[in-house]
Amino acid sequence: VVVEPLHGADDLPSAIAEFRPGSRRRVGILLDHLVAGSKESRIAAAVQQPDVLVCGHPYVDIWQAILPATIGIAAWPAVPHGTPWKEGVLAALGTEMETGQFWGKVLREVSSYRDVETPLVNAVEQLIDFVTIGE
Repeated sequence: VVVEPLHGADDLPSAIAEFRPGSRRRVGILLDHLVAGSKESRIAAAVQQPDVLVCGHPYVDIWQAILPATIGIAAWPAVPHGTPWKEGVLAALGTEMETGQFWGKVLREVSSYRDVETPLVNAVEQLIDFVTIGE
């Protein structure tokens, strides 16, 4: 099993074609914001094939899948539509941290699957099962 960052769903069709999935080369993809009608759902539908599984969670960003109490906040702030989500969160929280610094803080606070929302855990379990079948 190899895990690689995708850095956005827009290049998913070409990344899958380059990988050349097959019965011994299965591909599992985890997408943020995989909800009906989203850009991500349209991309996922376009890459369906027997040896490719796209799973996701409903959160705009992976940060939002972290339980807020884990990092000491009551809730993730609402970010106005059209505002980049991470930058909007940082502004609403009033932090001076850069995006990478804040992500590092979040990662240091997460210690187990109990610190993340159930839909993310479920999607990751599905992907692991899919790519390791027969192993």
